[in-house]
Amino acid sequence: MTTVGERLVQGLAARGVEVVFGIPGVHTIELYRGLAQGLIRHVTPRHEQGAGFMADGYARVTGKPGVAFVITGPGLTNTLTAMAQAKADSVPMLVISGVNRRASLGKGLGLLHELPDQAAMVRAMCPTETLTDPADLGAVLDRAFAAMLGGRPGPAHIEIPTDVMGLPCPELDTPAALPAPPQATAQDLETATALLSAAQRPVILTGGGARFAEAALQSLAEALDAPVIQTANARGLLHGHPLAVPASPSLEATRDLIRGADAILALGTELGPTDYDMYVNGRLPDLSSMIRVDLCAAQLARHPARLAVQADAGAFAAALAARLAPRQGDGAARAATARSAARAELAGLHPGMSDQLAMVEAIRDAMPGALIVGDSTQPVYAANLFYDHDRPRGWFNAATGYGALGFGPGAAIGAAVAAPGTPVVCLIGDGGLGFDPAQLRVAVDETLPVTFLVWNNAAYREIAEAMIAAQTKVIGCSPSPFDMAYFAAACSLPYARVPQEPEALAQALRSPAPGPRLIEVQAR
Repeated sequence: MTTVGERLVQGLAARGVEVVFGIPGVHTIELYRGLAQGLIRHVTPRHEQGAGFMADGYARVTGKPGVAFVITGPGLTNTLTAMAQAKADSVPMLVISGVNRRASLGKGLGLLHELPDQAAMVRAMCPTETLTDPADLGAVLDRAFAAMLGGRPGPAHIEIPTDVMGLPCPELDTPAALPAPPQATAQDLETATALLSAAQRPVILTGGGARFAEAALQSLAEALDAPVIQTANARGLLHGHPLAVPASPSLEATRDLIRGADAILALGTELGPTDYDMYVNGRLPDLSSMIRVDLCAAQLARHPARLAVQADAGAFAAALAARLAPRQGDGAARAATARSAARAELAGLHPGMSDQLAMVEAIRDAMPGALIVGDSTQPVYAANLFYDHDRPRGWFNAATGYGALGFGPGAAIGAAVAAPGTPVVCLIGDGGLGFDPAQLRVAVDETLPVTFLVWNNAAYREIAEAMIAAQTKVIGCSPSPFDMAYFAAACSLPYARVPQEPEALAQALRSPAPGPRLIEVQAR
């Protein structure tokens, strides 16, 4: 007899799943019977929220869904924060949970891990299904993968009652083909070509929807001679290119570039306030005449545009570039002016922000090609405003959008699993580390090349400074940090402490480190 749990794992493997992040429990033992087949690697986090963040980091690097197995009730509720972060950043994530036996659902009997309506809690955020008939397993998986990958990516959830997991399950059919992404019409391409060909000073805005489209984006930018402004989720695209502007649209220098444009092309960006108006000053230039391209029809409806095109950003960029005659203009000069002004602007925004950026650049230069996974901490905030990473999808964090503190360790581990042998840096503050410190042991268990770089200012410094700016008493912003040397020893991690000086940090990072380690920066 082949059970639902065993068929589930077979169905996931048939859909390209190679890794599951999860914590077993009495409500998921039958799922783990499936994992015993050896088709899929299992990584054990120390908290279900970490399982979700690991799935998130894995998906951001590979573009494939990250998968988490969690138990009924608290296992799922612990994962919801990670699912919300994935929803905000358009990251494909599949969470498969248990749920109590079918006859008990909605009865409030006081069963272990019982929730009144587990699926309803998830449904408010993403698609969810309850598998009640083993014969439906293949179709349920097909619908979950279509939801994650058939349009704008995001999370999906499947719950399986405990009395269904061990039932006999028929062999699954071949996975259904994923829905084709929406395509730009010939008229869309013709209109966009005419508008952009007539422009003398075009500008491209890019978001996370373009993060897998570097070649098409570069071809389009060069054909248009257009500076490319990158939100935080697009960083690493066009590294060092004369047309790249790796600067937040919240900066006045970047906004000046937009104001001077006579055509704006927005590719795969939701135009969210944490990227476009993080200081809430309302001075973002009028974008209503833009050409906007996005997979999501609901997103396209949220902002006025001269031309709204529902399509994949990379496919549209490639098709448009093929229609345009290359030209030479002042695009590189405009981009250089914006880069220079944006970097200079940092010094006036926040004391020490330029110094924080220099530390991030020291990481990049000391570890070329590394993945830098950030948490909500001051050097990450600085670099989200202006920073040019040296590889696509190599810079990401949860400090924009949903903004889940404690994202870094789990996401860095997921990224390291996704890219074997690639150095990964988890850039996290002492406050963020306190949210999920136990995940560092996972990196030890899995022998992952993750450098946990802890920015230690012994405070929730950013919040304290916001309280001061608001002229209110600073309360609750000084939780005592770990003694990092002892903490590293407890985690069996090599440890070093460096001052907030770029060369000292670079020297520590260049030291050989075959596995995980912890480096503490004594922040000023």
